[in-house]
Amino acid sequence: MIRNGRVRQALTHWPLAVADDHWTLDDTCAAARELGCHGVDLLLPAQWPLLKKYGLICTIANCGMPDPVFSKGINNPRYHEEIIARGRAIIDECPDFGVPNYTMLTGYKWRDADDPSSGEIPLEEGADNCVTAIRALLPHAERAGVNLCLEHLNTRDSTHDMKGHPGYQGDDIDYIADIVRRVHSPRVKVLFDVYHASVMNGDLIRRIHEYGDLIGHIHTAGNPGRGELDPSQEINYPAIMQALLAVGYRGYVSHEFIPTRSPMDGLREAVALCDV
Repeated sequence: MIRNGRVRQALTHWPLAVADDHWTLDDTCAAARELGCHGVDLLLPAQWPLLKKYGLICTIANCGMPDPVFSKGINNPRYHEEIIARGRAIIDECPDFGVPNYTMLTGYKWRDADDPSSGEIPLEEGADNCVTAIRALLPHAERAGVNLCLEHLNTRDSTHDMKGHPGYQGDDIDYIADIVRRVHSPRVKVLFDVYHASVMNGDLIRRIHEYGDLIGHIHTAGNPGRGELDPSQEINYPAIMQALLAVGYRGYVSHEFIPTRSPMDGLREAVALCDV
Protein backbone atom coordinates (compact mmCIF):
# COMPACT_ATOMS: atom_id res chain seq x y z
CA MET A 1 0.00 0.00 0.00
CA ILE A 2 1.14 3.57 -0.72
CA ARG A 3 2.80 5.07 2.37
CA ASN A 4 4.86 8.07 1.21
CA GLY A 5 2.29 9.47 -1.21
CA ARG A 6 4.61 11.93 -2.92
CA VAL A 7 3.76 10.26 -6.25
CA ARG A 8 0.03 10.18 -6.95
CA GLN A 9 -0.62 6.74 -8.40
CA ALA A 10 -3.45 5.19 -10.41
CA LEU A 11 -4.25 1.93 -12.19
CA THR A 12 -5.27 1.22 -15.77
CA HIS A 13 -8.06 -1.30 -16.23
CA TRP A 14 -7.61 -2.60 -19.79
CA PRO A 15 -4.28 -4.48 -19.30
CA LEU A 16 -5.64 -6.29 -16.26
CA ALA A 17 -8.70 -7.41 -18.22
CA VAL A 18 -6.49 -8.48 -21.15
CA ALA A 19 -4.40 -10.66 -18.84
CA ASP A 20 -7.35 -12.13 -16.91
CA ASP A 21 -10.74 -12.66 -18.58
CA HIS A 22 -12.41 -12.75 -15.18
CA TRP A 23 -10.92 -9.44 -13.97
CA THR A 24 -13.69 -6.83 -13.86
CA LEU A 25 -13.71 -3.06 -13.47
CA ASP A 26 -14.97 -3.66 -9.94
CA ASP A 27 -11.81 -5.70 -9.33
CA THR A 28 -9.66 -2.81 -10.57
CA CYS A 29 -11.51 -0.32 -8.40
CA ALA A 30 -11.18 -2.55 -5.35
CA ALA A 31 -7.45 -2.98 -6.03
CA ALA A 32 -7.00 0.78 -6.38
CA ARG A 33 -8.73 1.36 -3.05
CA GLU A 34 -6.71 -1.33 -1.30
CA LEU A 35 -3.41 0.00 -2.63
CA GLY A 36 -4.14 3.65 -1.91
CA CYS A 37 -4.35 4.77 -5.54
CA HIS A 38 -6.37 7.81 -6.63
CA GLY A 39 -8.19 6.44 -9.66
CA VAL A 40 -8.34 4.42 -12.85
CA ASP A 41 -7.22 5.45 -16.34
CA LEU A 42 -8.75 5.45 -19.81
CA LEU A 43 -12.40 4.88 -19.05
CA LEU A 44 -15.48 6.31 -20.77
CA PRO A 45 -18.19 8.41 -19.07
CA ALA A 46 -20.56 5.46 -18.70
CA GLN A 47 -17.97 3.85 -16.39
CA TRP A 48 -17.27 6.87 -14.21
CA PRO A 49 -20.21 6.45 -11.79
CA LEU A 50 -18.77 3.13 -10.65
CA LEU A 51 -15.47 4.83 -9.79
CA LYS A 52 -17.35 7.41 -7.76
CA LYS A 53 -18.86 4.62 -5.63
CA TYR A 54 -15.31 3.58 -4.69
CA GLY A 55 -14.18 7.15 -3.98
CA LEU A 56 -12.03 7.18 -7.12
CA ILE A 57 -11.82 9.30 -10.25
CA CYS A 58 -11.02 8.57 -13.85
CA THR A 59 -7.51 10.01 -13.92
CA ILE A 60 -7.51 10.41 -17.71
CA ALA A 61 -10.51 9.98 -20.00
CA ASN A 62 -10.57 7.62 -22.95
CA CYS A 63 -10.93 9.51 -26.24
CA GLY A 64 -13.88 7.33 -27.20
CA MET A 65 -12.85 6.57 -30.79
CA PRO A 66 -13.97 3.20 -32.15
CA ASP A 67 -11.49 0.33 -32.58
CA PRO A 68 -8.80 0.34 -33.71
CA VAL A 69 -8.68 3.37 -31.44
CA PHE A 70 -5.11 4.34 -32.37
CA SER A 71 -5.54 4.50 -36.14
CA LYS A 72 -7.83 7.49 -36.69
CA GLY A 73 -6.23 10.49 -35.06
CA ILE A 74 -5.74 14.22 -35.18
CA ASN A 75 -2.92 14.09 -37.75
CA ASN A 76 -5.55 13.46 -40.44
CA PRO A 77 -8.16 16.13 -41.30
CA ARG A 78 -10.61 13.53 -42.63
CA TYR A 79 -11.20 12.42 -39.01
CA HIS A 80 -11.21 15.85 -37.33
CA GLU A 81 -14.97 16.37 -37.29
CA GLU A 82 -15.64 13.04 -35.58
CA ILE A 83 -12.75 13.36 -33.13
CA ILE A 84 -13.64 16.91 -32.07
CA ALA A 85 -17.34 16.05 -31.66
CA ARG A 86 -16.52 13.02 -29.50
CA GLY A 87 -13.98 15.01 -27.52
CA ARG A 88 -16.42 17.80 -26.74
CA ALA A 89 -19.09 15.33 -25.61
CA ILE A 90 -16.71 13.53 -23.24
CA ILE A 91 -15.09 16.71 -21.92
CA ASP A 92 -18.55 18.10 -21.11
CA GLU A 93 -18.98 15.31 -18.56
CA CYS A 94 -15.54 15.61 -16.95
CA PRO A 95 -16.28 18.37 -14.41
CA ASP A 96 -19.16 16.44 -12.79
CA PHE A 97 -16.84 13.49 -12.10
CA GLY A 98 -13.61 15.37 -11.37
CA VAL A 99 -11.83 14.00 -14.44
CA PRO A 100 -8.72 16.16 -14.98
CA ASN A 101 -7.33 14.85 -18.29
CA TYR A 102 -8.42 13.75 -21.76
CA THR A 103 -6.37 11.55 -24.13
CA MET A 104 -5.50 12.62 -27.66
CA LEU A 105 -3.78 10.48 -30.32
CA THR A 106 -1.94 11.42 -33.50
CA GLY A 107 -3.30 8.40 -35.38
CA TYR A 108 -1.64 6.33 -38.08
CA LYS A 109 0.54 7.94 -40.73
CA TRP A 110 -1.51 6.80 -43.73
CA ARG A 111 -3.94 9.13 -45.52
CA ASP A 112 -6.58 6.44 -45.13
CA ALA A 113 -5.88 5.08 -41.66
CA ASP A 114 -7.14 1.64 -42.66
CA ASP A 115 -5.16 1.43 -45.91
CA PRO A 116 -1.32 1.58 -45.88
CA SER A 117 -1.35 1.74 -49.69
CA SER A 118 -3.03 5.17 -49.54
CA GLY A 119 0.31 6.91 -48.99
CA GLU A 120 1.88 8.55 -45.94
CA ILE A 121 1.14 11.90 -44.38
CA PRO A 122 4.51 13.74 -44.11
CA LEU A 123 5.61 14.36 -40.52
CA GLU A 124 5.43 18.16 -40.82
CA GLU A 125 1.96 18.01 -42.35
CA GLY A 126 0.82 15.60 -39.65
CA ALA A 127 2.12 17.94 -36.95
CA ASP A 128 0.31 20.91 -38.52
CA ASN A 129 -2.93 18.91 -38.58
CA CYS A 130 -2.47 17.94 -34.92
CA VAL A 131 -2.02 21.57 -33.91
CA THR A 132 -5.18 22.54 -35.83
CA ALA A 133 -7.29 19.85 -34.14
CA ILE A 134 -5.96 20.57 -30.64
CA ARG A 135 -6.67 24.28 -31.05
CA ALA A 136 -10.22 23.45 -32.16
CA LEU A 137 -10.85 21.43 -28.99
CA LEU A 138 -8.87 23.67 -26.64
CA PRO A 139 -11.56 26.29 -25.82
CA HIS A 140 -13.89 23.47 -24.75
CA ALA A 141 -11.18 21.98 -22.54
CA GLU A 142 -10.34 25.35 -21.01
CA ARG A 143 -13.96 25.97 -20.03
CA ALA A 144 -14.16 22.52 -18.43
CA GLY A 145 -10.77 22.78 -16.70
CA VAL A 146 -9.50 19.67 -18.47
CA ASN A 147 -6.00 19.02 -19.83
CA LEU A 148 -5.58 17.63 -23.35
CA CYS A 149 -2.78 15.04 -23.22
CA LEU A 150 -1.20 13.94 -26.51
CA GLU A 151 0.17 10.40 -26.32
CA HIS A 152 3.19 8.89 -28.04
CA LEU A 153 3.31 5.14 -28.77
CA ASN A 154 6.08 2.85 -29.94
CA THR A 155 6.08 1.41 -33.47
CA ARG A 156 8.91 -1.10 -32.96
CA ASP A 157 7.09 -3.92 -31.16
CA SER A 158 4.83 -5.87 -33.50
CA THR A 159 4.42 -8.95 -31.28
CA HIS A 160 1.09 -7.90 -29.74
CA ASP A 161 -1.62 -5.39 -30.63
CA MET A 162 -1.13 -3.54 -27.35
CA LYS A 163 2.64 -3.78 -26.97
CA GLY A 164 3.41 -1.68 -30.05
CA HIS A 165 1.56 0.15 -32.79
CA PRO A 166 3.33 -0.03 -36.18
CA GLY A 167 2.14 2.85 -38.34
CA TYR A 168 1.39 5.30 -35.51
CA GLN A 169 2.77 8.68 -36.51
CA GLY A 170 3.50 10.03 -33.03
CA ASP A 171 6.13 7.46 -32.08
CA ASP A 172 8.84 10.00 -31.18
CA ILE A 173 8.53 11.79 -27.84
CA ASP A 174 10.42 14.78 -29.25
CA TYR A 175 7.89 15.07 -32.10
CA ILE A 176 4.98 14.97 -29.64
CA ALA A 177 6.61 17.54 -27.36
CA ASP A 178 7.16 19.88 -30.32
CA ILE A 179 3.45 19.71 -31.23
CA VAL A 180 2.48 20.49 -27.64
CA ARG A 181 4.88 23.43 -27.50
CA ARG A 182 3.49 24.84 -30.74
CA VAL A 183 -0.01 24.99 -29.24
CA HIS A 184 1.50 26.83 -26.26
CA SER A 185 -1.24 26.36 -23.68
CA PRO A 186 -1.03 25.22 -20.05
CA ARG A 187 -4.02 22.99 -20.86
CA VAL A 188 -2.14 21.00 -23.54
CA LYS A 189 0.31 18.40 -22.27
CA VAL A 190 2.33 15.31 -23.16
CA LEU A 191 1.12 11.91 -22.01
CA PHE A 192 4.59 10.54 -21.23
CA ASP A 193 4.46 6.76 -21.44
CA VAL A 194 7.71 5.53 -19.89
CA TYR A 195 7.47 2.13 -21.61
CA HIS A 196 6.87 3.53 -25.11
CA ALA A 197 9.56 6.20 -24.65
CA SER A 198 12.01 3.54 -23.52
CA VAL A 199 11.35 1.43 -26.62
CA MET A 200 11.63 4.33 -29.08
CA ASN A 201 13.90 6.92 -27.50
CA GLY A 202 15.54 5.91 -24.24
CA ASP A 203 17.44 8.54 -22.24
CA LEU A 204 14.35 8.79 -20.05
CA ILE A 205 15.57 10.89 -17.15
CA ARG A 206 17.15 13.49 -19.42
CA ARG A 207 13.87 13.76 -21.35
CA ILE A 208 11.85 14.12 -18.16
CA HIS A 209 14.03 17.07 -17.20
CA GLU A 210 13.82 18.51 -20.72
CA TYR A 211 10.02 18.22 -20.97
CA GLY A 212 9.04 18.47 -17.31
CA ASP A 213 6.86 21.51 -17.84
CA LEU A 214 4.97 19.74 -20.66
CA ILE A 215 4.21 16.41 -18.96
CA GLY A 216 0.57 16.06 -17.94
CA HIS A 217 0.25 12.34 -17.29
CA ILE A 218 2.48 9.27 -16.87
CA HIS A 219 2.04 5.62 -17.84
CA THR A 220 4.29 2.81 -16.64
CA ALA A 221 5.15 -0.71 -17.80
CA GLY A 222 8.26 -2.86 -17.92
CA ASN A 223 10.52 -2.97 -20.96
CA PRO A 224 10.93 -5.30 -22.75
CA GLY A 225 7.52 -6.93 -23.00
CA ARG A 226 5.20 -4.41 -21.33
CA GLY A 227 5.08 -6.64 -18.26
CA GLU A 228 5.46 -5.97 -14.57
CA LEU A 229 7.81 -3.42 -13.05
CA ASP A 230 10.06 -6.17 -11.72
CA PRO A 231 13.80 -7.01 -11.83
CA SER A 232 13.43 -8.77 -15.21
CA GLN A 233 13.00 -5.47 -17.05
CA GLU A 234 15.43 -2.62 -17.69
CA ILE A 235 13.72 0.60 -16.50
CA ASN A 236 14.81 2.01 -13.14
CA TYR A 237 11.41 3.17 -11.92
CA PRO A 238 12.45 4.63 -8.54
CA ALA A 239 14.92 6.87 -10.39
CA ILE A 240 12.19 7.84 -12.88
CA MET A 241 9.90 8.81 -10.00
CA GLN A 242 12.66 10.86 -8.37
CA ALA A 243 13.22 12.68 -11.66
CA LEU A 244 9.50 13.49 -11.91
CA LEU A 245 9.51 14.89 -8.38
CA ALA A 246 12.65 16.90 -9.18
CA VAL A 247 10.93 18.68 -12.09
CA GLY A 248 7.88 19.41 -9.95
CA TYR A 249 5.52 16.93 -11.56
CA ARG A 250 2.23 16.78 -9.65
CA GLY A 251 0.08 14.73 -12.01
CA TYR A 252 -0.79 11.05 -11.88
CA VAL A 253 1.40 8.02 -12.51
CA SER A 254 -0.78 5.20 -13.79
CA HIS A 255 0.34 1.59 -14.09
CA GLU A 256 -0.39 0.24 -17.58
CA PHE A 257 1.52 -3.05 -17.66
CA ILE A 258 0.06 -6.32 -18.93
CA PRO A 259 0.40 -8.84 -16.08
CA THR A 260 2.18 -12.12 -16.72
CA ARG A 261 1.22 -13.56 -13.32
CA SER A 262 -1.19 -12.65 -10.53
CA PRO A 263 -2.38 -9.11 -11.37
CA MET A 264 -2.56 -8.13 -7.71
CA ASP A 265 1.00 -9.26 -7.00
CA GLY A 266 2.28 -7.16 -9.89
CA LEU A 267 0.23 -4.13 -8.84
CA ARG A 268 1.51 -4.30 -5.27
CA GLU A 269 5.08 -4.47 -6.55
CA ALA A 270 4.60 -1.56 -8.95
CA VAL A 271 2.91 0.67 -6.39
CA ALA A 272 5.63 0.02 -3.80
CA LEU A 273 8.42 0.61 -6.33
CA CYS A 274 7.02 4.00 -7.37
CA ASP A 275 6.20 5.16 -3.84
CA VAL A 276 9.52 6.97 -3.40
